[in-house]
Amino acid sequence: MSVAGAIARLEQLAESAPVATLSAAFAAAGHELALVGGPVRDAFLDREVTDLDFTTSADPDAILAIVKPISDVQWDVGRDFGTIAARISGQTVEITTYRADAYDGATRKPIVAFGDSLDGDLVRRDFTVNAMALRLPERVLVDPHGGLQDLLDKRITTPGPPEVSFGDDPLRMMRAARFTSQLGFTVDEQTVRAMHDLAPRLEIVSVERIADELRKLLLTSDPVPGIRLLVETGIAQLVLPEVPALRLEIDEHAHHKDVYEHSLTVLQQAIDLERSEKPDLVLRIAALLHDIGKPATRKIEAGGVVTFHHHDVVGSKLAAKRLRALRFDNDTIAAVARLIELHLRFFGYTDAAWTDSAVRRYVRDAGPLLERLHVLTRADVTTRNRKKADRLSFAYDDLEERIAAIAEAEGIAAVRPDLDGEAIMRILDLKPGREVGEAYRFLLDLRLDEGPLGEEEAERRLRAWWAARQ
Repeated sequence: MSVAGAIARLEQLAESAPVATLSAAFAAAGHELALVGGPVRDAFLDREVTDLDFTTSADPDAILAIVKPISDVQWDVGRDFGTIAARISGQTVEITTYRADAYDGATRKPIVAFGDSLDGDLVRRDFTVNAMALRLPERVLVDPHGGLQDLLDKRITTPGPPEVSFGDDPLRMMRAARFTSQLGFTVDEQTVRAMHDLAPRLEIVSVERIADELRKLLLTSDPVPGIRLLVETGIAQLVLPEVPALRLEIDEHAHHKDVYEHSLTVLQQAIDLERSEKPDLVLRIAALLHDIGKPATRKIEAGGVVTFHHHDVVGSKLAAKRLRALRFDNDTIAAVARLIELHLRFFGYTDAAWTDSAVRRYVRDAGPLLERLHVLTRADVTTRNRKKADRLSFAYDDLEERIAAIAEAEGIAAVRPDLDGEAIMRILDLKPGREVGEAYRFLLDLRLDEGPLGEEEAERRLRAWWAARQ
């Protein structure tokens, strides 16, 4: 990190059209204005500045009056929270009145209070690296809590005592974990102790805010350090207890590590193998939670062999239950649960050659999740036995090649019977109902077992099946 380079980037930012226009307008109106938080931090980290956040002495009504003449559009995104957004010179900016928020210790929503100074606003910020500001139009760096030094030391700590900061907003404890993953920094020991001691305070934070922080953590380039911190401080026990529960279990695939370490490795490997342009939240959740059914299914058999029979099915149900509790959307819940349910299916492929029918069923059961299942299955191989790892990799290469070949020949990406529901009703003289569904499933099984039959052969088989039922 080059301090001189960061100063140059901040100067360039201050000279940009939206910032220069905004700072001149606030100065003319007699109000203080400062670029604050993330943009200042990211300038020092040589990261792209995508958000322009400002803090000001002006109240929301005054902010709106100042920005209206110089902006294309304005959004009252949170007047009660002191925030007004606007688009200036083609760029969106957010301006917030100096804040002095805190929880009252009982409710799930912070008490909004406006502050009266920049220093007072900065001391209420979550971490020192986010408590720096560039005062405008003077272009003076304001860093009362040593944020620049903490950036240099790659350290996460709070502007004041962490007990006070986390008391103001307990969600900051989860944010600390996210920043370890997002920035690659380490949380200082005093702050970690406070996280451990104050973890129960998260009970006053809404489920939606907690879930949003989990999403943001999982979408970082390396979520594992943040997850480890949540587990070590006891926070995960409150927000995602299935993960710390994995630490006590032994993985039957790799006896050198427990299921917790295995799961973190699978998450890392799934991220490395992601086939989407953007971080895949569904895949990452499934990778982290794919073995959470093991604690409930763990058995010690004769000879001390540890087994986890049906942990895929149990884990699927547990994951759906947890994600519902965190109020994830139904599509995410269904996709994660299905991936976990299917994640062991491939391992039978290495024991015996699959028929084309079995390959078709694998594709059918995965449906639109097939690409993610490919990644999750490959990521689930964490053995240190190179020969075994290569054998599994080669086997999955073979499976993917067979899927591609059958798909090209038969179009199994969307497996359907040779006859649709209308044709079934016409041939068997049926009205919509249960029997049509049974006939459809019969034809679908034929399609999966034997491939395309053609309409004529499918009709012959259907009539024979129907006659045998009468």
